[in-house]
Amino acid sequence: MSYLSNIDIEEVWSVLHQIEDPELPSLSITDLGLVRDVEVSAGVIRVGLTPTYSGCPATDTIAADVNTALRARWGSRVKVEQLLYPPWTTDWITETGRAKLEAGGITPPVSRRTSKSKLGNPPEIKCPRCHSAATRLISEFGSTACKSAFVCESCLEPFEYFKCL
Repeated sequence: MSYLSNIDIEEVWSVLHQIEDPELPSLSITDLGLVRDVEVSAGVIRVGLTPTYSGCPATDTIAADVNTALRARWGSRVKVEQLLYPPWTTDWITETGRAKLEAGGITPPVSRRTSKSKLGNPPEIKCPRCHSAATRLISEFGSTACKSAFVCESCLEPFEYFKCL
């Protein structure tokens, strides 16, 4: 166990990069942009987490996973805080996270800044398998509330789209 006053903040980030999201285990919580702030001060590691949305059922599990991982490495002086402002946005998903989503068969979200055309049309959702834009919404809700279910009209494969939030 390291002495807390000598903790390198990069070591803390290294541990956080290894914690998987419980609903998307191919992505880390840092890939999703859930870790908003990390501080080491007065012998305490403080981590600020922003949930994807206020009702996300994985919020408590993620906080517990962070607590467990950091306490296993540095002991009991860990404080995990939920930060609700600013609210999480899909723009916080890293490029690595977007690539991992697509590799897992989930179309990554387009940027909120570019998610609607000037005419207010919805964004073009491409199939993560064949990259065709000929896709159709099946349901606003997929396997989790933050995803929608689509089908590709070209390859006929169903897939999920991670909604822009």
